[in-house]
Amino acid sequence: MSADDRARAGLGGTLPPLAGEDFTCERCGLSYPQVSLDRAVALIAGVPDLVRRAVAPLSPEARRRRSGPGLWSVTEYVCHLRDVYAAYTIRLHRARTEDEPVLEPMLNDLRARRFRYNDLDVDAVIAELQATATGFREEVARTGPEHWDRRITRLPGESRTALWLVRQAAHEGQHHLEDIRQVVAHVSGA
Repeated sequence: MSADDRARAGLGGTLPPLAGEDFTCERCGLSYPQVSLDRAVALIAGVPDLVRRAVAPLSPEARRRRSGPGLWSVTEYVCHLRDVYAAYTIRLHRARTEDEPVLEPMLNDLRARRFRYNDLDVDAVIAELQATATGFREEVARTGPEHWDRRITRLPGESRTALWLVRQAAHEGQHHLEDIRQVVAHVSGA
């Protein structure tokens, strides 16, 4: 396994830094300072249906097709989104109930390989995505105004607020929805 592969898997490499509190994504255009809590929750609520519509035209085989080496399939992206909302539910709960918890990295590529994302049924995973997105929104609803400035960390120097967690979760949905649409367009034309 190369050093790059080890880094992507979270095995002895460096993790990419977390986006900042004032992050604006050049690719999908989402700007954290411009996304209110309510707007973030609304974006998250819409992700499962938008994903369902995006993948509907593809056959089960096409859903597993990767558009290039080292890139994820539609199935792998949908599994990742499901896991994002499950992990962020736990992260937000910890931000609300613990003093400055240190969060584990998600190790996305390792999860995709070890849990055989590409072998799963996308329709079943979308149902799970719906459940995890709903659970995340329920955790947001349990978080009071006094909790939004509470801090979490992942690595030294990566202190973020509970509000950042919600904005980051909204960004994950929007960004990976675009990734899914790009893969759908590529494999549909293949």
